[in-house]
Amino acid sequence: MGSIQVRKETGCLIIDFYYHGVRCREQTALPDTGANRKKVQKLIDKIEGEISLNTFAYDRYFPNSKNVARFTEAPMATSIKALSAAIAGVPYPGVAVPTGPTPLLKDFAETWFGEKRVEWRKSHAKMVRADLDNVLIPRFGDKEVGQITKADILGFRAELAKVQARGKSSMLSNRRINKILNPLRMILNEAADRYDFRTPFQNIKQLKIRKIDVQPFSLDEVKLILSTVRPDFRDYFTVRFFTGMRTGEVDGLKWRYVDFERRLILVRETVVDGEEEYTKTDGSQRDIQMSQLVYDALKHQEKATRELSPFVFCNRLGKPLAHKNVTRRVWYPLLRHLGMTLRRPYQCRHTAATLWLASGESPQWIAMQLGHSTTEMLFRVYARFVPNLTRKDGSAFERLLLQINASPAQVDKVATNEAVAPGKEVSHG
Repeated sequence: MGSIQVRKETGCLIIDFYYHGVRCREQTALPDTGANRKKVQKLIDKIEGEISLNTFAYDRYFPNSKNVARFTEAPMATSIKALSAAIAGVPYPGVAVPTGPTPLLKDFAETWFGEKRVEWRKSHAKMVRADLDNVLIPRFGDKEVGQITKADILGFRAELAKVQARGKSSMLSNRRINKILNPLRMILNEAADRYDFRTPFQNIKQLKIRKIDVQPFSLDEVKLILSTVRPDFRDYFTVRFFTGMRTGEVDGLKWRYVDFERRLILVRETVVDGEEEYTKTDGSQRDIQMSQLVYDALKHQEKATRELSPFVFCNRLGKPLAHKNVTRRVWYPLLRHLGMTLRRPYQCRHTAATLWLASGESPQWIAMQLGHSTTEMLFRVYARFVPNLTRKDGSAFERLLLQINASPAQVDKVATNEAVAPGKEVSHG
């Protein structure tokens, strides 16, 4: 498939496509804008359509290109020569195979990692580094980047699908396999661009990830948890249940970001693997409004840790909480004691979202509290837990029509019959 590139020196768009196994790059005079990208993409689609129909004429689109001379021979002759050259290891003009030795993957991976490291959060860099050292370099490290084939990658992916996940009885998930392959994809794509060969990842798609349903707690379950949990963690889980903060956000919350006067929690930093970092995305930077319950919990917590640590929730040494220890030693034992289904503490965030929606809060406001840029995720993930959002039987329209001709008593009767307890999933079957 063709792609759109940008020439760094000029900032203009480049058309990058393959014709008879030859990689072709043609520069345009168009600056990199959204509108220009759409124009170029339409042109690429047209070119590829003609290539597939064998009606493409290079000189018709790029009459002044040096590539025109390469395709003056019959297409079949060009393809045969290119294929013969590739088999013999002899360079053929423009052929999408390396024209010389390429670096070993273990060497190029270090170059790539060093260049990309500055773009990443520490936690992401740590994860990529681990996958490079433990999986990718042991498997491909001694192979030249230009000699790694599509078959190699597909075979490796098939092997990963048979690996047992650490600490589980199941195999590696598609999500995990994709995360392992993504750095390899980026490394080989970058190497292909620098050493002018066709990336073996072309047409290799990401594995489909099974949708995981959220499992929020009901309001009664939340009350039971908060009344039973260890007293020193009651404020912690109150804040989690009623603010929708992510684990790293609540663990990284500092007193200087708690504004009691305006009743706001300022989400500005996170803690991941014990290290302070920037939030997950720019959109995660937000101001969360405190409910009275959260305000009271933070006021109570202030007496315990304000003088001990800059962190709102901390251990006895004033260091931020280690979420794995909290999960293993406090959270899961509590759920077992209460006979509840074991769920990750992250479900506290989902619980906040469903409770807000069930109570009738504005979706736009909820999205802002959660750090979502739009309301799309709310309706896609949480709608089935909210009766008035999931009802699709036409009753809302019937109620509207009823208000025109019916008596108030009739309207009240319809509304009563449709009532569903907030926070409970609605059955449509």
